[in-house]
Amino acid sequence: MMESQDAPDGPVAPRGFICASFNQDTTSLSVGTKTGYRLFSVTAVDKLDCIHEGVECTDVYIVERLFSSSLVVVVSLSMPRRMNVYHFKKGTEICNYSYSNNILSVRLNRQRLVVCLEESIYIHNIKDMKLLKTLLNTPTNPSGLCALSVNHSNSYLAYPGSATIGEITVYDANNLSTLTLIQAHDSPLAAITFNASGSKLASASEKGTVIRVFSVPEGQRLFEFRRGMKRYVSISSLSFSADAQFLCASSNTETVHIFKLEQHSPSQEEESPTWSAYVGKMFTAASTYLPAQVSDMMHQDRAFATVRLNMFGLRNICALATIQKLPRLLVASSDGYLYIYNVDPQDGGECVLVQKHRLFDSSEEQVEENEEKTEDVSPQPASQSYAATVALPSTPPSSTALMGYSEDGGAQKGEVIPEHEFAEGPVCLDDENEFPPVGN
Repeated sequence: MMESQDAPDGPVAPRGFICASFNQDTTSLSVGTKTGYRLFSVTAVDKLDCIHEGVECTDVYIVERLFSSSLVVVVSLSMPRRMNVYHFKKGTEICNYSYSNNILSVRLNRQRLVVCLEESIYIHNIKDMKLLKTLLNTPTNPSGLCALSVNHSNSYLAYPGSATIGEITVYDANNLSTLTLIQAHDSPLAAITFNASGSKLASASEKGTVIRVFSVPEGQRLFEFRRGMKRYVSISSLSFSADAQFLCASSNTETVHIFKLEQHSPSQEEESPTWSAYVGKMFTAASTYLPAQVSDMMHQDRAFATVRLNMFGLRNICALATIQKLPRLLVASSDGYLYIYNVDPQDGGECVLVQKHRLFDSSEEQVEENEEKTEDVSPQPASQSYAATVALPSTPPSSTALMGYSEDGGAQKGEVIPEHEFAEGPVCLDDENEFPPVGN
């Protein structure tokens, strides 16, 4: 998830833009706006089709689509404690739930729907939207940082295990039990993400200099990548490729890094006796007697490929996808554009921009500018991490949303369409057999 945040001296984001997120298999891009939300198909390079434009509520700061189904979850700035679940093709609301505090992030897979608040997490069964578990008194998580495995057969959930250090709690959302605690970083977490199968977990801290990859559920450190040493940066997005061979990371700087997850075997080095391989062998040998901290540094890899964005300081999210049979890097930016780059999976290097799509047309931006001149514009949401995108209102939300709130459940069941509320069995959200879109 990503939230619009203008740079002090950089380009200005469209005033209608609030947030953006890719769906679980990077075939769709969801954008939250002042007037509602939009869903785009990102299965072609040359065209960006708008699948749906929702106007059910305004000022959307969270919008999450479940794979290629018609299920979409929306949260609005006007009612930040309420989650609305829509069937967008039928134009109906499936259900809505209100919570004890502002919703900071929402995560979906085919089995679970997870709602993250600042100090609690709610786990729903996505088939009937029933609340299965409430994790109360979780460490303070003001950005709503959490990740849910796309693989519904394990449904691993990761969230900060501490507010002061980079500890990750890995929770089994299917069996509703804690799996492991990973001591990932010395500083608090800024970004976490699973690979598609849920076997790997990548993380970055608030310093943003080192990105680590761990095995799940064991929690063993597999890779450590150094993003840079010159300055601390705010990592806004981490994303694996579908085959987990690559990991991309974007931040508030102008560079997107792509790392390659590969183990260098001695046999490969012997086949190509280059100077760098020779030095690498020396480092490997030296690491057996050097202090652990020093030997760790020697095993850190630098970026395999990079992208230089033409912006600095704007929020963005990145994702690796295969579009028209070729590997691509997608960057959705709060400047109102989707950028598509070619990635060379063999040699890496600098990625080439092949397409740039506008998410807003010029007439909309003109309308926004006119509105700004005639109205007092409400304050923009504060900048948050990639996983969160919460926008806290300047005034507390109305307490009426809390009517019926119970301490044991923590979620208030809202209005539900009749066929959902009175269904004898689990609700069927199927349309054209696409929900849930089960398949390999």
